[in-house]
Amino acid sequence: MTATVDRNALAAARVLVVGDAMLDRYWFGAVERISPEAPVPVVRVNREEERLGGAANVALNVKTLGARATLLTVVGNDEPARKLRQLLEREGVATLLGEDPQLYTIVKLRVIGRSQQLIRIDFENQPDHEVLAGMLADYETAMRSHQAVLFSDYGKGGLTHIPRMIELARGAGQPVLIDPKGHDYSRYAGATVITPNRAELAQVIGPWSSEAQLHERAQALRRELHVDSLLLTRSEEGMSLFDDQGHVQVPAQAREVFDVTGAGDTVIATLAAMLAAGLTVREAMPIANRAGGIVVGKFGTAGVTYEELFA
Repeated sequence: MTATVDRNALAAARVLVVGDAMLDRYWFGAVERISPEAPVPVVRVNREEERLGGAANVALNVKTLGARATLLTVVGNDEPARKLRQLLEREGVATLLGEDPQLYTIVKLRVIGRSQQLIRIDFENQPDHEVLAGMLADYETAMRSHQAVLFSDYGKGGLTHIPRMIELARGAGQPVLIDPKGHDYSRYAGATVITPNRAELAQVIGPWSSEAQLHERAQALRRELHVDSLLLTRSEEGMSLFDDQGHVQVPAQAREVFDVTGAGDTVIATLAAMLAAGLTVREAMPIANRAGGIVVGKFGTAGVTYEELFA
């Protein structure tokens, strides 16, 4: 029996989302010919769309579900940052936005022709200094008025101080959820739950040849990091949860896979909202799995509503 959560409990739940915010731009158009200059399609753009991406999309997912979200991040002093602020304000996501003039606000531009993504162009820079250093005091203050802290790590350099941030949150009794990146998970030590996908986990524990080997290595990593739970998202194979009680798996629920963009954002946002509303990780996992199954049936970075989730 899958747990449900009362709408009022969810409305009172507050999640602090920390990480790399991005602006997702979409150019939609018609493809009717191949370029005479190179063997590439010519896209005649007839519509443009802008959406919240990265940690901003995670915060929006929390809000769409019916919980409250605060986004703590650093952006540049540029046009994409102004657009991000407008979108966050329009969507009702509370923000603690630091500004760094040396930083380019990350933009992912996707060109779509005939409902297919033809190319993605990324605009970003790697700053030569720690961008979130000046926001530790803001983080510590904000954390106390939230029921869960979610770190959305896209490996863009914004979470260098994550060990200290985890320590502060756990010291205050807050659950800490992490969407991890990279080869080194030691910086996530002490978290409540980390949510790698198959490729991300294989980078850390190596490719596995059997379920038994996966279970053994995943549990070893979890114990080494002193992480309460490791939730592995496995696309068409659903999800596997490794914790002190052992292992539990739920099958995938997608009826139709249209676009996997942002599915991981939806899963961890749902998990965080449910933990903030008082559920355990084991209770929240099937709900997060259902949310992921719904969102892959939508185009682009999208969210899931309370009605869709508990229909």
